[in-house]
Amino acid sequence: MSKRNPRILKIFIYMLLLNSLFLCFYFAFHSSSPSPEPPHPHFPLQFHVSVNNQSAIQKPWPILPSYLPWTPPHKSLPSSSCEGFFGNGFTRRVDFLKPRISEGSWFRCFYSETLQSLICEGRNLRMVPDRIVMSKGGEKLEEVMGRKEEEELPEFREGAFEVAEEASRLGFNRNRRIGIGGGGGEGSSVLSRRLVSEEMLNEYIQEGGIDKHTMRDLVASIRVVGTEDFVCDEWVEEPTLLVTRFEYANLYHTVTDWYSAYVSSRVTGLPNRPHVVFIDGHCTTQLEETWTALFSGIRYAKNFSKPVCFRHAILSPLGYETALFKGLTAEIDCNGESAQSLWQNPDDKKTARLSEFGEMIRSAFGFPVNRHRSSEKPLSSSTTSVHNVLFVRREDYLAHPRHGGKVQSRLVNEEEVFNSLHHWVASGSTGLTKCGINLVNGLFAHMSMKEQIRAIQDASVIIGAHGAGMTHIVSATPNTTIFEIVSVEFQRPHFELIAKWKGLEYHAMHLANSRADPTAVIEKLKEIMKSLGC
Repeated sequence: MSKRNPRILKIFIYMLLLNSLFLCFYFAFHSSSPSPEPPHPHFPLQFHVSVNNQSAIQKPWPILPSYLPWTPPHKSLPSSSCEGFFGNGFTRRVDFLKPRISEGSWFRCFYSETLQSLICEGRNLRMVPDRIVMSKGGEKLEEVMGRKEEEELPEFREGAFEVAEEASRLGFNRNRRIGIGGGGGEGSSVLSRRLVSEEMLNEYIQEGGIDKHTMRDLVASIRVVGTEDFVCDEWVEEPTLLVTRFEYANLYHTVTDWYSAYVSSRVTGLPNRPHVVFIDGHCTTQLEETWTALFSGIRYAKNFSKPVCFRHAILSPLGYETALFKGLTAEIDCNGESAQSLWQNPDDKKTARLSEFGEMIRSAFGFPVNRHRSSEKPLSSSTTSVHNVLFVRREDYLAHPRHGGKVQSRLVNEEEVFNSLHHWVASGSTGLTKCGINLVNGLFAHMSMKEQIRAIQDASVIIGAHGAGMTHIVSATPNTTIFEIVSVEFQRPHFELIAKWKGLEYHAMHLANSRADPTAVIEKLKEIMKSLGC
């Protein structure tokens, strides 16, 4: 290993310099691009303190080997480009409210033709919790068993969100006032108008196949009120993501929410990681550990007892509108490539964005992203190395208030397959002479999220039946091999696509039913290990 240290050091220095160049390019681009429109708000890099005197430290963005500048691409960007699919295609800007003074309110959105999705942001946005009908959220799961999903998803009443404007520009007679209940006292009246018309909603936030499009409903609820009616007991000075989650207890769908929130932060040019406010009434789950690691802090909308004003609020699109979800039904012909290669040779059919996001997750938990896997180390004093082979297991666990605690088996003899692999490795009869195997029992339901990410990043090979736990491969390192066991009932492309979009080697064993032949699994793994040089 000592002979490799100088090379590793050179690679690390190279990556550090490359990221520095990227950041220089990014800030030079934004500082030198003249625009008659108001630029993105620039927030001081020092820590802010909200009016309620609670500390609100913002976490910095980490240095990521796969980072590429998130600059607005040319408007000639092909609609089917990988940059468009994976987040950097929000090119059409729509200003719903323009500022008249330097500190005035504004609200605008960025539309992606590729994803048919919208990222919105606003300055001085007021939230009135009493006008959002939903459960409190954030409770312990055991306390809310049996609660219906419709109670957890928000119903936005008019004026749930507000922005301020001078009364003279509202276009109303001062004597013409509209009563909106809640927030400022039941039946309180404010001078107001709707921010976004029905026609604009239909053009930019179409419901599509989603019965309840919460972002559309949120934007539809925004009222423009006079400055004299814009009163807040609490101000949140830090940039804040407003996120509504749907299938919040499922890892695959939660990863789409994480990715959507990450993209929103980059597209809007936030200098640090934002805070998150969940605009939903879901209870807590294990997955919130990653929300907390990725961003600067999380709160629930109903944690605010009175109206609260956000100096800079960003509306994150639904996870259903990301490429991760849309790729399940629409062909997204993209292949993973290194950021360094794409920097030198841009290619519309290749992407490094999922690799960048995977590094973001690993870095958020404190794992270095500029080194070789810790599993690739000598097994003894000889030159033989050891590879971690992670077997992702499906276990029964209580996921949400409507869940019975039982998961559907995707591999009925999973225990038998794992035990056969364990015996094959422990008996020393692998027949592999150049490396050893450390078989890792991936009982994710009994591991913290940090432990799960550690197991993923340390694995040379990840095996598992089709199931949400395999979504973790989004955080796998570039030289990881994926081996998916696919039963006849679950022939779905989720993990093959993630592997493709990350540039990972992928193998599948398709079963005629839901039972795998342990010997066949061993032979396939042996074949994979030999391809790794064992």
